[in-house]
Amino acid sequence: MLQLTKEAAEQVQQMMDDHGISPEDGYGVRVGVESGGCSGLEYVLDIVDSPEDNDRVFEQHGVRVYCDPKSYLYLKGTHVGWEESMTGSGFTFENPNAKRSCGCGTSFAV
Repeated sequence: MLQLTKEAAEQVQQMMDDHGISPEDGYGVRVGVESGGCSGLEYVLDIVDSPEDNDRVFEQHGVRVYCDPKSYLYLKGTHVGWEESMTGSGFTFENPNAKRSCGCGTSFAV
């Protein structure tokens, strides 16, 4: 399963509210990976209006999470969080499949 922490779900919901969209209309957050970054694979988050065919669909704290099958192979068991600090804020990824990650935490290798 792919999980959002309560804080991450609240941030996604706030982003949706800021754009006048709602989970009740099918909107959710797409979590995926693509080639790139320092370590080879890069995390991708995007607000989308519906799942694609064959997506895995989860609901966490009132927010739908969509993940394509290929990305799910790399993200199964991942916890997506939200962190705020004096130097900035952003989504965090605790991925049990990652063998190494870059210093900024946005890319990984398996």
